Amino acid sequence: MFNGIANKTQEDGSSPYNYLALLFGTLLIVATMLGNILVCLSVLLKKSLKTATNYFIVSLAAADLLLAILVLPLYVYTEFHGGIWTLNMFLCDALMTMDVMLCTASILNLCAISVDRYIAVMVPLKYNRNQFSARQLILIAATWLLSFGVASPVIFGLNNVAERDTTTCKLEDGTFVVYSSICSFFIPCPAMLFLYYGMFRGLRRWGKKPEVRQRDRDRTLSFRLTVTGAKAEAGTQLVAEPGPNPGPGLQGALGTPQLDSTSDMESPEAANPRENGCAASTGAGPKSRRVSRRERKAMKVLPIVVGVFLACWTPFFVVHVLKVLCEVCAIGPTLISIVTWLGYVNSAVNPIIYTVFNVEFRKVFQKLLRCQT
Repeated sequence: MFNGIANKTQEDGSSPYNYLALLFGTLLIVATMLGNILVCLSVLLKKSLKTATNYFIVSLAAADLLLAILVLPLYVYTEFHGGIWTLNMFLCDALMTMDVMLCTASILNLCAISVDRYIAVMVPLKYNRNQFSARQLILIAATWLLSFGVASPVIFGLNNVAERDTTTCKLEDGTFVVYSSICSFFIPCPAMLFLYYGMFRGLRRWGKKPEVRQRDRDRTLSFRLTVTGAKAEAGTQLVAEPGPNPGPGLQGALGTPQLDSTSDMESPEAANPRENGCAASTGAGPKSRRVSRRERKAMKVLPIVVGVFLACWTPFFVVHVLKVLCEVCAIGPTLISIVTWLGYVNSAVNPIIYTVFNVEFRKVFQKLLRCQT
């Protein structure tokens, strides 16, 4: 979009510099840096925000912040010059490496969040909500290592092809464009959506009314007692002596299985750990129920973050893959510029989502902007 405006101004004999791209890019950099710094500071300074999920959000904010520091300035500089690269090619390779790596890190961080949330919902008794566990540290570390692994071929010389155009900075290998798009987007996205689908099915079970949950537990308890009684009756028929009046031995045989089944039977709260996982893992009582409600509210923000990410980055990956695979498709620099700017805008949008949809983040943001600790 901005390149098209710059080309038109050059044809008219006006300035070759694209001041609109410079203005928009500068505002985008400032907004991205400010918003993601606020996210990181909010989690580090506010005790109630130091949850497992929010540490993943800090990792996501770090990827967006690094994008604003390492990638956007050079991209804006290139757009300001009408899409012409005027710096050395090693810096171009470093720019492409960081661009691929940080974009991949963003979506893999979202995938890590979805994995962590899925475990929290489906296996709640094994999930620690109040401490940053080794599993979560491994997930975040794996996210960044995989991101570097996907992008590393560029910095190690993949872009050094014969007859390379030094006036443009882009990925020169079409196969790598497809490979990186598959690893960074087309595989993680379906996996992430599948995990969220399973997670919200589990949340719907948690969201049943108390009387519905109690009725389900009563049915389960009744079924277990019926089965246990039938087994006990079948067992006594094998050992009981014939006679109209059963003796003490028969009474003991009937009573013992029922007593065992009752003692072995879990309580209604423990019978279904998925429904009561929060209370079991954080302690019973009103406090644990408040934690559960807070986590559910936090979970509602994550699909919005994922949806906005997909809306911003899907056009980018589709356009770039089509440009490689479809030779007859007319994909010009203007379209590429539009989808690239749209992808970068996502880095500034996430903090806005947290501010709008999360009351705790909003309050801490307001205090930080007023220089209050």
